[in-house]
Amino acid sequence: MLTRRTLLRSTAALTASMSPLSTRASTDTDNYPVGPIKSICPFAPGSGADTKVRFYSNKLAQITGKPVIVENKPGALGNIATEAVARAKPDGYTIYIAPGSSTLASAPSLFKRLGYDPINDFEHITTLSASAFALVVPGTSPFKSVPELTAYLKEKGDAASYGSIAPPSLVAAEIYKQAFELKTIEVKYKEQGPLLNDLYSGQLAFFFSDLTTIKGQLLEGRIRPLAVTSAKRLKSAPDIPGAEEVGIAGMDVITWWSVHVPAKTPKPICDKLEAWFNTIAVEPDVVAFNAAVASDVLPGNSEFLKQLLLKQTAAWHDYARLAHLEPE
Repeated sequence: MLTRRTLLRSTAALTASMSPLSTRASTDTDNYPVGPIKSICPFAPGSGADTKVRFYSNKLAQITGKPVIVENKPGALGNIATEAVARAKPDGYTIYIAPGSSTLASAPSLFKRLGYDPINDFEHITTLSASAFALVVPGTSPFKSVPELTAYLKEKGDAASYGSIAPPSLVAAEIYKQAFELKTIEVKYKEQGPLLNDLYSGQLAFFFSDLTTIKGQLLEGRIRPLAVTSAKRLKSAPDIPGAEEVGIAGMDVITWWSVHVPAKTPKPICDKLEAWFNTIAVEPDVVAFNAAVASDVLPGNSEFLKQLLLKQTAAWHDYARLAHLEPE
């Protein structure tokens, strides 16, 4: 017969048997991290993205006092690394510092099948920085503004051409063309080197490039920027007009970096990572590091990042239709 005394004894015994486990779990979370953290990089060693991942990973190591080891998993435009993080153990010891705009937001529009859900297979920690592409012409070009370039392209019709190399570059060009009803012809490139050579020689009228990649050419005067693809000017590139300012309606194509961990990572660990990375994001050397590659720091929080990801994922569905991008 189950009496009140028996029930109380059973409950006390169960509580006693569970308390070491719950105490240990709480302690592990409170003391996180107790060992090395693995930071997955979606691109090859030595690339610009790899440099950024290593920079932020080193900053995290300084705050936590634990090693943060970068592991490169390049391939499939970041999908290999992204899937590896989604499948990793959700214990806070695998983190993903990545260009979320391309590895998560655009992925559903560019690939027929993904081995992960960009929204639900991750805990979204915070944003780090944001940048944009730029509408550029050769440094020797007579065009010093978007209206001047546009007038020339209208006159030339389909006798003028532009280069494209990546989906954001193509999307930005299509938005520009539609805004002014241009008939300029696209020329696709697999690598930026040949594209830039054709731009320098005048075979191409313009090109939309990410600012990080062409920062050196901008400083040397080999390329002239006419506008950025963000609606407003970047703080890190204040001399370049925003798209809205030069009359390119509907353009706000941005690139942004963020931090993610596998879904079901304990919230106390996520909260710690959010606080640490937001502290890192605004440190003077981090601001300078980003400014050197025409990128603005963008501290945020988990909710801000998730809403940004949802908004940008929806925007990429529209971009893909606009640019006639067929999922691979």
